[in-house]
Amino acid sequence: MKAVVQPGIHQPAQFTGVEKPSAGAGEVLVAVRAAALNHRDVFIQQGLYPRMKLPIVLGSDGAGVVVEVGAGVDPAWMGREVVINPAMGWGDHPAFYGPDFRILGMPDNGTFAEFVKVEAKYLHRKPEHLSFEQAAALPLAGVTVWRALMTRAGLQPNRPERVLITGIGGGVALLALQIAVAAESEVWVTSGSAEKLSRAAELGAAGGANYRDPDWVKALMARTGGGKTGYFNVIIDSAAGPGFAKLIDAAAPGGRIVFYGGTTGNITDVMPSRVFFKQLTIGGTTMGTEQEFADMIRFVADHRIVPVVDEVFPLAEAEQALRKMEAGRQFGKLVLRV
Repeated sequence: MKAVVQPGIHQPAQFTGVEKPSAGAGEVLVAVRAAALNHRDVFIQQGLYPRMKLPIVLGSDGAGVVVEVGAGVDPAWMGREVVINPAMGWGDHPAFYGPDFRILGMPDNGTFAEFVKVEAKYLHRKPEHLSFEQAAALPLAGVTVWRALMTRAGLQPNRPERVLITGIGGGVALLALQIAVAAESEVWVTSGSAEKLSRAAELGAAGGANYRDPDWVKALMARTGGGKTGYFNVIIDSAAGPGFAKLIDAAAPGGRIVFYGGTTGNITDVMPSRVFFKQLTIGGTTMGTEQEFADMIRFVADHRIVPVVDEVFPLAEAEQALRKMEAGRQFGKLVLRV
């Protein structure tokens, strides 16, 4: 079968032939129809993970059709259109993953291939309103968002709060916007691009600010009526870095700040008194449990949320798609059609 293999660190991904897998006991074989990129794929190319295992078929996100079931698997899965939960082996403790946790696409071969083998328990029916390309854009970003918003930040559907999402334009941030809007919250965003702020408004954002403006927090406070105390009950961030201190100012008393990335480096210049006097909760998160993935899929199906897809590439052009992701030129997910 054809697949996209990462042969080594700091090398281009290769579109090549590899051995087709077969389903073992408890497993299924999925004919991949579409697979989506994540920054994780670029980080693997750069060798930025512990215990690197190369060569490997890249790809954590995938949607397709079950074409083979192994021993012990319900044969009703045959022929079903599915999405794959890439967060595998979380373990029994919902607060933190166990020692067997892994993400599809390293150390196991991933979804940038014509076929992928996974345990049947990580299959979910593809929401009927989504195409394969749209469904492929959902898994990793969706479970990350769901845990960040609903579990760690405690946002509750139909109990509106004011939410701030930083760095709008990437797949995770956009899904956070869409899910929070569907949960009937008032959502504001930041970006370094006026065009991305405008496009976020089309998806339901109440407004936004350009984080390149040194006074962007004051501008948002003036627009939201937050005054000096801040006015965002929930803040979802992926940047961390020196700018994190401004999120402390933007948070409402009793607010919850959750971050899932650190693209701008270590958090600095945070005054402890600004955190404890405002009774803020600050938490980190990554991926999510099997239950959180199932809850996310159900919510997306019920609210007919459609992930934003920036561009679809043929599988053979995965390396070009990876370079576009590395450059940060996308608004939404980059997807490979298999």
